[in-house]
Amino acid sequence: MNYGFDGKVALVTGASGGIGRATALAFAASGAAVVVSDVNDAGGEETAAMIAAAGGTALYQRCNVAEAAEVKALIARAVRDYGRLDFAHNNAGINNMGADEYDDAVWARAIGVNLSGVMYCMREEAEVMLAQGKGAIVNTSSINGLVGNGAQPGYTATKHGVIGLTRHGALRWAKAGIRVNAVCPGVIETPMTAPLTANPEIRKVMDGMTPMGRMGQAEEIAAAVLWLCSDQASFVTGHPLVVDGGATAT
Repeated sequence: MNYGFDGKVALVTGASGGIGRATALAFAASGAAVVVSDVNDAGGEETAAMIAAAGGTALYQRCNVAEAAEVKALIARAVRDYGRLDFAHNNAGINNMGADEYDDAVWARAIGVNLSGVMYCMREEAEVMLAQGKGAIVNTSSINGLVGNGAQPGYTATKHGVIGLTRHGALRWAKAGIRVNAVCPGVIETPMTAPLTANPEIRKVMDGMTPMGRMGQAEEIAAAVLWLCSDQASFVTGHPLVVDGGATAT
């Protein structure tokens, strides 16, 4: 769907592939200029090039969201090059599948990227949007931000924390014209899951993890993000929108 975002500027972190890339492409298809960010330079540059090849406008800037100074530089670049910031999808995150998240270093990295990174981004984005009097922020949480996960304390805690930050931002900036929401994806087919789904037996298991009997697509999450940023969601703020094929309905 084309939301008519001509003249608007969107920022997407974690946009080298998967959900972030799908969202960046969707923003561009709706007319927005897109600031693409990631720590994967090749993937991020490719996303920006895909937007340009389709006739859109984009730039890529590397940013480790766990570093506050890099986030500040990213937002400054968006404003310097495009003059404003209307939408932000704070999507950058890590999933330490198979790692021991009780390990100090693994835990600290999860907190730094998944939680502190979202706070740093929200803080800088809101400063620009407050000056404009309007803006929309969408944070990527997970269904593990709503339910428990016995294998991943770091991932579960940080994704719960993202929903807390989302509700905080929604309340803090509600009267200032800034809406803050979250998307909570279920099992989504992305480059992160590709090594697993290459095995037909594992793919069958992952397809069976949702009542709909299939994995979600990155474009389905992107569609939810764009709707939350659009005027069609003008009275929606502080909401964790679940897009999971019914997984949390069981």
